[in-house]
Amino acid sequence: MTNKKSGGLGRGLSSILPDTKDFEMSNTVTAAISTIPLKKIVANPYQPRKEFAPEALEELAQSIRQQGVITPVTVRKMPDDTYQLIAGERRCRAAQLAGLKEVPAYVRVATDNQMMEMALVENIQRENLNAMEVALAYKALIEECRLTHDQLSEKVGKNRSTITNYLRLLNLPAETQLALSNDQISMAHARALINVEDIDLHLEILHAIIDRHLSVHQAEEMAKNAKKKPVAPVKKRGELPAVHAAAQSRLKERLQSAVEIKRSQRGKGSLTILFNSDSDFERIVSLLEK
Repeated sequence: MTNKKSGGLGRGLSSILPDTKDFEMSNTVTAAISTIPLKKIVANPYQPRKEFAPEALEELAQSIRQQGVITPVTVRKMPDDTYQLIAGERRCRAAQLAGLKEVPAYVRVATDNQMMEMALVENIQRENLNAMEVALAYKALIEECRLTHDQLSEKVGKNRSTITNYLRLLNLPAETQLALSNDQISMAHARALINVEDIDLHLEILHAIIDRHLSVHQAEEMAKNAKKKPVAPVKKRGELPAVHAAAQSRLKERLQSAVEIKRSQRGKGSLTILFNSDSDFERIVSLLEK
């Protein structure tokens, strides 16, 4: 994955968060630039992107060996004398690969809510996140930072309709979300599938998109035609028995993740659990092993 520049991603953080020349310990957001040992920098729990392509990291590391770290990372000072990343995890990882011991950093002072907001907004603007990562970041900003859709629109420089389209992706079936996360389908493909509510038809079109490499237009036509089909000829899957439906609900609540159970009339079926990153996978596995 290369670090592409995305056009029109909205205003920079300078228009959202004030910078000052002096570094003051307070509850307001302030900043100073310094050189920080890499061993003192700890990961950002609000980083939307959890996976980093090794090839792209090595390319960046090679550039850093020649040019150094051109753009400082952004951190906040913690009480235990460590620095928590707000933005720049990719640069930190590449700097470690390049053999650096320290990196330039903007040191900010911020509350937890301010830190989460800065991290999510800056990553949305600067990183090439996939559509599901953006959708989850928007959801976190709305729920954790208590932002309205209009406030979020202003902060990230996106139309409210764009934000709504991303948030609708979170209502897709788990299998479709996973395909979107893995770049098997595009966001435009996913939008074509959103209004296909019949799960069997929905998954039939999803598999056709993946297996036959359908264009967005072809997917839209399939979705449109699927909605016109009479109900009777469509082979529908029966409702889950009460015990399976209850188990599905309990798993969703316990794992805090999308869960889908399928069951045939003969009692065979599958259990699908969606995870969004390696760390999220480990979290789910640890819960299942308890």
